[in-house]
Amino acid sequence: MTIRRLVALPLLGALLTGCGIRATEVPTDFGAAPSRVPCSLAGPDRSAQSSRGVPVQVFLLCGASLVAVDRTVPVPEGTPDARRRVIVAQGLLDQLAASPSAAERSAGYTTYVPGALGVRGPGPKDPEDALRLSTAPSRLSSQALAQLVCTLSDSAATEGDGSVILGGPDAGPLRRYECTDEVRDHPAGTRPPSGEVTG
Repeated sequence: MTIRRLVALPLLGALLTGCGIRATEVPTDFGAAPSRVPCSLAGPDRSAQSSRGVPVQVFLLCGASLVAVDRTVPVPEGTPDARRRVIVAQGLLDQLAASPSAAERSAGYTTYVPGALGVRGPGPKDPEDALRLSTAPSRLSSQALAQLVCTLSDSAATEGDGSVILGGPDAGPLRRYECTDEVRDHPAGTRPPSGEVTG
């Protein structure tokens, strides 16, 4: 019996070698390998950035989450701080509303922010760091609002404390919105938490 086993082992090895199958402990039938890792860009996307301007980051949707990408916003030198905030905010909105570049689209990036969305500074009775949108925040989709809040809340357009005060075009109530981990991870099902601004 032992001799028979010793003779059978080389034959079995030859058969496996002949068919070209390498031994493995796990199944390998997962289809073709992906050509690009989703939400991963090979390097800085120069086509989505201009040569001059203030470096910023905007949040786009990729998969089910928000992902930060690099952009630039043109700001004239010598612009007063109050005006600078609004220029940066409008530049960020324009970047969010623009279609992602070809490289970003192929990696799975998209945006829900509508085009022609405008922003202006605070009204006469608003806090000085408030921003008023041309469309009321409550009318934006959960994804679009999440993109706006997370982009604006950590930019030169706000105080950089992870929140932003937003309102609609009229003199209606303002709300302070926060960009949380839950919002970044699940923007479709989680609207940014907010509280009404009084006083």
